[in-house]
Amino acid sequence: MLAGWHFLFGTIVGAVVLATAGLPLAGLVVWVLARRRGAVRTALAEVGIVYGTVPWLWMIMLPGRRAGVNLVPLRDLAIVVAAGPVTATVQIVGNLLVFAALGFFAPIRFAALASVPRILALGAAGSALVEVAQYVLRLDRVSSVDDVLLNAAGAGLAALASRRWWCAEPVLPEVPGERDALLP
Repeated sequence: MLAGWHFLFGTIVGAVVLATAGLPLAGLVVWVLARRRGAVRTALAEVGIVYGTVPWLWMIMLPGRRAGVNLVPLRDLAIVVAAGPVTATVQIVGNLLVFAALGFFAPIRFAALASVPRILALGAAGSALVEVAQYVLRLDRVSSVDDVLLNAAGAGLAALASRRWWCAEPVLPEVPGERDALLP
């Protein structure tokens, strides 16, 4: 019985299947939160952060095939690029997407995070935490500084893509005639 569940919870394909199947639930959660709070933008950003980040974290926390630590920047990236275009594309794009949802939605939801350097720092800190967890939990995965760099870059690029929707300081709705009353 447990072997049947391993496909869903213990493989990358299973994580993708469950994430895809969970999309209607995520939409429902956005709808419920928006109805309760009256703020669709906030609800969408909160659910987007969780729904877009958790499946990637789940996949990279699954046990791997080889353990190791690489603290030399760009060493693993050079190895990945030398492995061929398909491997390089999958590895690089995958690492860019790990914290992309966080980078895209966090500045929309939180005004304090509405800057690219803050999102880069958040992505790097989150990625470093994941890499340390992979090492400490002995998941037979390579903990690499290149992963931290790519994860942070993905968060930063996604933040740039969402810049037009970033949360600004709260703006009070304008009351008709109020502006004229303030003029001398």
